[in-house]
Amino acid sequence: MKNNIDIIILARGGSKGIPKKNVKTFCGHPLVAWSIIQSKLSKKVSKVYVSSDSEEILKIAKDYGALTIKRPDNISGDHAKSEEAILHALTVIGDKQDGIIMLEPTAPLRMHDDIDKCIDLFLKENWDSGFSGAYLADFLIWKKNNNEILESINYDYKNQGPRQLRKPDIVENGAIYIFKPEIMKKQLNRFGGKIGVYFMNFWQSFELDEPGDWRFVSLVFDNYLKKSYKELGVNNL
Repeated sequence: MKNNIDIIILARGGSKGIPKKNVKTFCGHPLVAWSIIQSKLSKKVSKVYVSSDSEEILKIAKDYGALTIKRPDNISGDHAKSEEAILHALTVIGDKQDGIIMLEPTAPLRMHDDIDKCIDLFLKENWDSGFSGAYLADFLIWKKNNNEILESINYDYKNQGPRQLRKPDIVENGAIYIFKPEIMKKQLNRFGGKIGVYFMNFWQSFELDEPGDWRFVSLVFDNYLKKSYKELGVNNL
C-alpha cells in the first residue's frame, strides 16, 4: 500500500537578498518551479502543495501542476518561521499523513530521485523527523566568543592531527526536510523525536540567498544536473 506522503513547498513573495527570487528564471524555469518539478518526479508522493502569499507564485504553481495554499500575510514576512507556514498548511490540507516533506525553493540542487530515497530512509528507519545533509570533511570552523576572541569550534587547533583522523561534521543543507505531522504539531518545530539524516553530495548544499549565489549555483546545476533532467523530459534547459 502506498504511503501517504505530501510535499509542502514554502515560497514567499518577498525577498531582501534576491528580489522576487522565487519567480526569477533559474536554469530555464522559475525558481519555485524546480521544487515542483522535482516533487512531481517522485513515485512516492501523494500530493504536492505550494504555500505562498504571492498570487504570482501561486499561478506558477498551478501552471506546473501543484496544488496551492494561500498563506496569510501575518506569517509571510521576513521574520516569519517556516514552522508557522507548515502549521497553517496542515489546517488547510489535514494532518493525517504518514509524513510531510518541506521543500524550500532556494535549495534547487536536488537529484531527481533524492526525494524518494529520503522517503525510503524515513520509513525504513522509522524516523519522526529528518533532514538532508552532507559531510563537512575538510572544513575547520572558527567562531568569535563573547570577548571577540577567535576559537576553533569543530577541532582542537592545538592538536589538529591529520585530516584522515578527524571525524567529519554534518551540515544541514536545506534541500529536504521530512517529519510526521504530529511532531510538527506537538513540538512546533520541524525536528523532534527520532531525528535522521539523508546524505547528499556536498555540492548539493549550495543555496540561493544572495545575488552572487545565482551564477554559481546555476553553474553547479548545469554541470551536475542539467543532462539528467533533460533525459527525463524536462524542457527549456
